[in-house]
Amino acid sequence: MFLTRFVILGVLGLGAVMPALAMMQHGNMSMDEHGMIMNANPNNLPRDCEKITEEVNITIHAGQQYASKFNGKMFAFDNQQWNVKPCAKINITFINDDQIRHQLMIHGLPGYLYPEGMLHLELYGKGELQASLIMPSQKKTYLVHCELPQHAEKGMKAQLKVDGGDGDLPSIPGISAAIKGDTYSVNWSNASEGILLLCLLAGIAAPFIVLKIK
Repeated sequence: MFLTRFVILGVLGLGAVMPALAMMQHGNMSMDEHGMIMNANPNNLPRDCEKITEEVNITIHAGQQYASKFNGKMFAFDNQQWNVKPCAKINITFINDDQIRHQLMIHGLPGYLYPEGMLHLELYGKGELQASLIMPSQKKTYLVHCELPQHAEKGMKAQLKVDGGDGDLPSIPGISAAIKGDTYSVNWSNASEGILLLCLLAGIAAPFIVLKIK
């Protein structure tokens, strides 16, 4: 009898706890078994905004398939640039099309609204998250990227411009050049230099040999 009551109470207790586990709230962060959102801001205006000037819905895909158009890249977003008005409210739908973890982070936001100056969405695999933020009025270009090791370096970078932005950020695939390009060093030896010279001489001599045969 005691064991039966213990099991029943356990089941009831688990049933009460599961909804809380489904979406845990901790300060500016909400998370569940699929992903996490930090510092979403759907309502609070930045100090330099009197009102929301426009409401923009943006869907951002992340995955390997979007990197195929960029040489040497492995990951990417489906778009690399967005432009909104000052004091715009942006409703973001973030979709991870890979089976691996990806993030969507926007940096440089005012810290009094967005702790550490960022909005952070993260999915641990395939899935979808939605979050909103309100941009300040400043004409500025904000970094959008995945901060997981090597994901940004391998192509998962973009930029969000307010009022046309204040220029392009470096290393945005398809938009701007890298600060430091990839280099591929060659260890030259006497043998490799000799082969290169032989190939050069053969290339110079080839047209004359062909003309002589004709």
